[in-house]
Amino acid sequence: MPTSDRDKLGIALATLAQTPLNGLRLPPEQGTCGWYIWGGTELSSESDFFQPLHVHHLEDRCPKVLPYLALPPGHRFLIAPDHEDVWEDDSLLKT
Repeated sequence: MPTSDRDKLGIALATLAQTPLNGLRLPPEQGTCGWYIWGGTELSSESDFFQPLHVHHLEDRCPKVLPYLALPPGHRFLIAPDHEDVWEDDSLLKT
């Protein structure tokens, strides 16, 4: 389920220098592709943790995640210096 360059995602820009890089995909809605991306080991619940960003900006901001963006909703990825992992997480599809 590829994303469009015009789609928006949620990204924690202030954390992108941290490792690992994490992503999770919820079902798309209202012009978003469902992706949330952050760096580090902690996923904050603060309302301003994620900022909206169009997918086409990832080429400059976080190109490492681009190969994973076609994963369907209900998937996660983790990119660490020594390994990469992709898995299904059914809890992301529950409303």
